[in-house]
Amino acid sequence: MPDQQEIYAQHAEQYERLVSREDRQGNILNALVEICAFGGKNVVELGAGTGRLTRLLTPRASTIWAFDISGHMLGLAAEILQATGARNWRMAVADHRNLPLIDGMADAVISGWSVCYLAVWSEEAWQEEVGKALREMERVLRDPGIIILLETLGTGYEEPEPPEKLRRYYDYLEEQGFSKTWIRTDLEFGSLEEAVELMGFFFGEEMAAKVEENRWVRVPECTGIWWRGAR
Repeated sequence: MPDQQEIYAQHAEQYERLVSREDRQGNILNALVEICAFGGKNVVELGAGTGRLTRLLTPRASTIWAFDISGHMLGLAAEILQATGARNWRMAVADHRNLPLIDGMADAVISGWSVCYLAVWSEEAWQEEVGKALREMERVLRDPGIIILLETLGTGYEEPEPPEKLRRYYDYLEEQGFSKTWIRTDLEFGSLEEAVELMGFFFGEEMAAKVEENRWVRVPECTGIWWRGAR
């Protein structure tokens, strides 16, 4: 099984197969528009990946600048978005901590399942690195603006069960003044075999075994949403 850094660098197509099965209830968009309507707003997205949030927001936002550190992922995101006919988006490779944007150009900054990796991969310096990303988000926001972060609260769980390695990061967000809520974003597959394959691809053998044991074609999942700023 590839690790997650390798997935983002080399396996965009299979990753898109997985995330396209997620949130069949449509809870993500409903929750986001309750926090920020997005209509007529200039949006900056960090960690866009294959563009699942980008595709949700292009029909609503005025413009979206979508960034990711993986050009491989953005290549597929651009291909999918071009097929939708939307033209109000731009994409570029960039680190969360160093965005190629002028100060105060955005009404909203959103990042899905992405800032968490600064908390995991930075080891002892995680708080400093997450802080750099938050300051960069604040830099590109005009006043009043809003930052919205989506992160996992547990895959394979009916109720929130934050991964142990992310608890300190989530506590830090609350210390930084973020409000929070959570939603269910269950994954629904065409067959048990597909569920085992794709869940094992991203989450590993233990998750694949859990899916097979429970015969989950619909895998429960909880997602947290944190926001700070105008609402």
